[in-house]
Amino acid sequence: QVQLVESGGGLVQAGGSLRLSCAASGFTFSSYYMSWYRQAPGKERELVAGISSAGSSTNYKDSVKGRFTISRDNAASTVYLQMNSLKPEDTAVYYCNTRWRGKYYWGQGTQVTVSS
Repeated sequence: QVQLVESGGGLVQAGGSLRLSCAASGFTFSSYYMSWYRQAPGKERELVAGISSAGSSTNYKDSVKGRFTISRDNAASTVYLQMNSLKPEDTAVYYCNTRWRGKYYWGQGTQVTVSS
């Protein structure tokens, strides 16, 4: 079955960096678009970044452009989110996501907390 396992979250001061990882299994990773979402307390889950199956195309939420970079290693079935210049408003649980055979799959999430 499809499994997505996020890691790399933590507590960081404003201006710091974190690198999130999402290890995927149970499907042909290299054939599927992958995304990162986040959900802050009391807010809806929102799309942060997405990357095409080959990694040739990416898109970002406006507020993270220039600070976050999504990438993938298809040989390792892993997608990454490099987050630089972090701000307190980036505090959220970050989730990895894909759509496989018409159904959306999510990981368990990893907490990112940015202190001011």
